[in-house]
Amino acid sequence: MNRLLSLFGLAAAVLLLLLAGNGLIFNDQGLGQRQGFTQYRAISHAMGAINGKTHSNSYEAFIANYAKGNRLFEMDMLFSADAHLIGRHEWGASFSKMMGQQGALSAERLDARFTYDEFRKAKIDGKYDALTWEDAIELLRNYPDIYIVTDTKEIEPDKIKRMFETIVQTTEKVDPELLNRVVPQIYNESMLEQIQSIHAFPELIYTLYVSEDTDEQVVEFVRKNSISAVTMSNSRANRKLIGALKKLGVPSYVHTVNDKQDVLTYEAMGAYGFYSDSLSEGDLSKPVWKILLGL
Repeated sequence: MNRLLSLFGLAAAVLLLLLAGNGLIFNDQGLGQRQGFTQYRAISHAMGAINGKTHSNSYEAFIANYAKGNRLFEMDMLFSADAHLIGRHEWGASFSKMMGQQGALSAERLDARFTYDEFRKAKIDGKYDALTWEDAIELLRNYPDIYIVTDTKEIEPDKIKRMFETIVQTTEKVDPELLNRVVPQIYNESMLEQIQSIHAFPELIYTLYVSEDTDEQVVEFVRKNSISAVTMSNSRANRKLIGALKKLGVPSYVHTVNDKQDVLTYEAMGAYGFYSDSLSEGDLSKPVWKILLGL
């Protein structure tokens, strides 16, 4: 029986490879032709997972996923209670407990917006250090081959303005060139002008998870502006949208994808890259037959 299943899996792999050869599934990644952050297909979501822990935005998660070959890292960002820009996905007691921070702070403070000192004290699972933006600058300085994608969780225009002013001003004090490897995610059309008025970032991602634009509006906005890539949820991803963006030369990234079989599904739509907790550049470059056989 095991041999029969293996033969079936191999036959399926051969069939899929034949389809790829005939252009019926996506197989043109254009890796050798891309510059900047889009030379990479794997984006480590919230710095990637560390020992199964996701959403940590931690230094240890960065080190673990850099060692796996990833060079493109997303960082969630919020302001602390005393206006420090920190790596945090959300506030609230349930998320603090998910991060294993119960032993560091009182129940009341677990449900509050942390101060900078509380943020430093409340390590993830008691051992992992979540990043501040100053820490991220040091990573950019010490690892000259990485890019950091911003996920600014504050979406009000005045808070976005403050966040990017902080990002730009703090980074320029260390080395203005590092901003060339900071990739802002914009959430709507008006945010583009707002961000670029603060700093002319060379590359941008339009992420659709809070956008109310139709697919046609997304394509038109991307066509008229210097958008480097579009990011969409797995529920928003569809062949027509991805295909229209591809015709413009704009790659599509899908979030959050951790299963190699799902990668094949979205690649068949034409998707180029993936936000992932666990997948690496090496995983995404595996031959189709190895993925189908679970190798």
